[in-house]
Amino acid sequence: MSRSAHPAGPRYADVLPEGHYTAPPADLNALDPKVWSRTVARNADGAVEVGGIDVRALAAEFGTPAYVLDEADFRARCRAWREAFGTDADVFYAGKAFLSRAVVRWLHEEGLNLDVCSEGELATALSAGMPAERIALHGNNKSVREIERAVEAGVGRIVLDSFQEIVRVAGIAERLGRRQRVQIRVTVGVEAHTHEFIATAHEDQKFGIGLADGQAAEAVRRALKLDSLELIGIHSHIGSQIFDTSGFEVAAHRVVGLLKQIRDEHGVELPEIDLGGGLGIAYTSDDDPREPHEIAEALSEIVTRECAAAGLSVPRLSVEPGRAIVGPTAFTLYEVGNIKPLEGLRTYVSVDGGMSDNIRTALYDAEYTVALVSRSSEAKPMLTRVVGKHCESGDIVVRDAFLPADLATGDLLAVPATGAYCRSMASNYNHALRPPVVVVDDGQARVIVRRETEEDLLRLDIG
Repeated sequence: MSRSAHPAGPRYADVLPEGHYTAPPADLNALDPKVWSRTVARNADGAVEVGGIDVRALAAEFGTPAYVLDEADFRARCRAWREAFGTDADVFYAGKAFLSRAVVRWLHEEGLNLDVCSEGELATALSAGMPAERIALHGNNKSVREIERAVEAGVGRIVLDSFQEIVRVAGIAERLGRRQRVQIRVTVGVEAHTHEFIATAHEDQKFGIGLADGQAAEAVRRALKLDSLELIGIHSHIGSQIFDTSGFEVAAHRVVGLLKQIRDEHGVELPEIDLGGGLGIAYTSDDDPREPHEIAEALSEIVTRECAAAGLSVPRLSVEPGRAIVGPTAFTLYEVGNIKPLEGLRTYVSVDGGMSDNIRTALYDAEYTVALVSRSSEAKPMLTRVVGKHCESGDIVVRDAFLPADLATGDLLAVPATGAYCRSMASNYNHALRPPVVVVDDGQARVIVRRETEEDLLRLDIG
C-alpha cells in the first residue's frame, strides 16, 4: 500500500456520495453555546455581539481577519478549573495553546500555573510577572540556554524527557549552585484522543522515557542519586482532545505502579503526580466535552483508588487542561470575498484569511463551525466550503458547512473555538500578515497582540 498523500491533505477535493452530509440545521441563525464563547449572542439587528460589542464594530475598528477573545469567558474557565480541583492540586495552563503577556497576567490573577516549552514562552511568562515557582518547563529537546534560563529564574519544575536531560539539568543546576525541582516524564503505553484510547504499543514517540521496558525506573534511580536535583514526581501525558477519562484510568494505574516500585526500592514516596491533560472542547455541536468538575472528580477518584490499592499516600495531583481553557473563548472574524458555486457539488466561499491564521484544518483535518455574523438570514441553507486566499488547494478553513444562500461579498463570517493553537501556529505564508488578537470585555475592546505590518515583515529581511 502506498504511504504517499496528496500535499493538499487527505481529503483534498473529495466528492462524497449523496446523503453523506448531515441535514442542514433547523436554524442557520442559532449559535450553539457549546461551541461559542459565553457572551456571544445575536442582537436585535441580527448581528452577533461578544462582550457587548457588535462584530461589525469590531471589524470596522480592527479589520479582518482578527482573533476575538472573550476575557470574561477566559477568566470564568480558569476559575472553573481552579475551583474544581481545589487547593490540593495544581492546574497548569498550556502556554503553547495561546500565550501573551495579558494572558499571563490573567492566569496569575486567577491562580493558575503555567507550562512552557521554549525560551520564548518562558520569556513571555517572566516578562508579564508570572512567579517563576508556578512555571513548569517542558520539551523533548531543551537547549542548554533554555535550561540555564529556567534554573536561574527558579522555575517550579523542569520535566525531564531523556537520560541526557537528567545529566544536563543536574550539571547546570550544580554549576549555578541550585537544587532544581524536577519531574520525569514517562511513556505509559496509552494513547487517547477524542472518545477512544488504546492501552498498548504506543511508546513509539519522541516524548518521555519508556515505562514498560524499565527505562523509567532507571531514570528515577539516576535522578535520585544527583544532589542538584529534587525529584518531586512523575509526569505522563496520553493525548489530546480527550472527552472521557478511560485512558487516564489505565495511565494512573501504571504511574502509581511505578511510584510503588520507587517506594519499595528506594524508600521514597514521591509527593506529586502529573497526569497531563489534553481535555477536549466542542468544535462542532457533535462534540460533547465534560465539565471541569466532572474531570476533577473522576481523576481524583482514580488516583485515590489506585494509591489505596498500592498502599501509597495520595500524592498532590497536577493537571494540564490544554486547549480546554482558551480554545472556546475566541473566534476568528473574516470578511467574505469571492463566492463560487459549483453545480451539484458545493459553493466555495473565500475569506480574507486562511491557512496562515488556522493551519489545523489542513494539518489535522480538523472540523470547525462557521456562521454568518454580520446579519441574520432567512434564506435557504447551501452547502459550502469556506476557504482561504492562499495559493494552496488545501487552504481550507471549514471543510463542509451550511450557510445562507443569500451570502454576499462583504458579509462577516466567524469561526468559533479558535482560541487554541490558531494564533500560536499562525504563519507568514505568502507573506501574509498575522492577525491581531482583540480582547472584548463588558463593552470594551482592546488589542493585546497587534496586527503585523509590512514593516514587521520586512524588518527581518536584511537584503
